[in-house]
Amino acid sequence: MLRTRILYAYVVVALCLLTACSRSQPEALARKARSIALLKKDGVPVMENLPVIEDSKTAVRRSRKEVAQRAIALCIVAEKADGAGPEETNDLIKKYHADTFFTPKEMVFIKDPHPPKKMLNRFSWRYESYWVLLWSLGYIESLHKPDHQCDVLAAVAILKNRTTEQFIDGATLRDLNELLDHADLIYRYHWATVDSRVNGRKNPSNLNDDVAYEHHYALHWLIGDEDEDWDDVSTDT
Repeated sequence: MLRTRILYAYVVVALCLLTACSRSQPEALARKARSIALLKKDGVPVMENLPVIEDSKTAVRRSRKEVAQRAIALCIVAEKADGAGPEETNDLIKKYHADTFFTPKEMVFIKDPHPPKKMLNRFSWRYESYWVLLWSLGYIESLHKPDHQCDVLAAVAILKNRTTEQFIDGATLRDLNELLDHADLIYRYHWATVDSRVNGRKNPSNLNDDVAYEHHYALHWLIGDEDEDWDDVSTDT
């Protein structure tokens, strides 16, 4: 009898906590509902119990300068992975004064004259993360659904035609709520690709696993813990 009462008490407390949590996150829950509606309209499976992400009260939007410097680093590592030789890579680093923009893992890649194929492949996909940051800085009008790769030539041209100062000064960082809307949506798109892969199914709505991953990675970094280094970003689904 006592055990039953204790169990009942635990259940009541748990339900109260869940209810309080839901009531305290109306913004996040509304955002989740909008994302789910878009996914269902697109024919993409959803997991209703997938948690909400941060809201505008808890998320931290990174500074325009930090985002711009990160974008420059991503463009350079992607260019190296795409065939830029050591001399060309070093010229890019000097041109954009980017010596301090790279993460530890990126520096290992930059300094390796003959990186393994697996590393080249991984960093070549950073064009997609770079594309997301270009969008967040206002250089790209809209962020496409993760079903195709970005326009690499157009993405590179945006930076190529500017100095570091011009690139930073010409940027307009998007509103936090707009970043959160896209972060929540890509979180659920990415879950759909992971779920399909785990269960041996074809991706719904022609989604691309790698594009979804890179978009999720970049968007999570944009709104995540400001102390979280790029190398340590989590894309759990």
